[in-house]
Amino acid sequence: MSLAPVSHTSHQGGRLSSANAHHDELDWIALAAGGSLIAAGLLMLAGKRRAAMAAAAAGTSLAMLEQQDLVRSLWKQLPGYVDQVQSAIHQVRSTVEEITAQTGLGDRPAATSPE
Repeated sequence: MSLAPVSHTSHQGGRLSSANAHHDELDWIALAAGGSLIAAGLLMLAGKRRAAMAAAAAGTSLAMLEQQDLVRSLWKQLPGYVDQVQSAIHQVRSTVEEITAQTGLGDRPAATSPE
């Protein structure tokens, strides 16, 4: 009886081979990043805000190192997202100005406080 499964490998030509050699290796960077982010969450719950922010920054940095291609593609797409947000803000501003003009709220003088 075994408590944990044991992977079966065979020797071929002096090398170890396994059907899932890539999956058997631990991804230490991803593990460290996840551990740092979990620790940051626990520290935040414990009220240690500065330590939580430091752990979160470390975890985020490690995650970004692990996912460099994703970060590059997001960085290239960022100007498009900024343009979409600016367009949405412009539409909201125009709508607010229309509503203000229709209701006449913009015509009233500002209330003065009694001295």
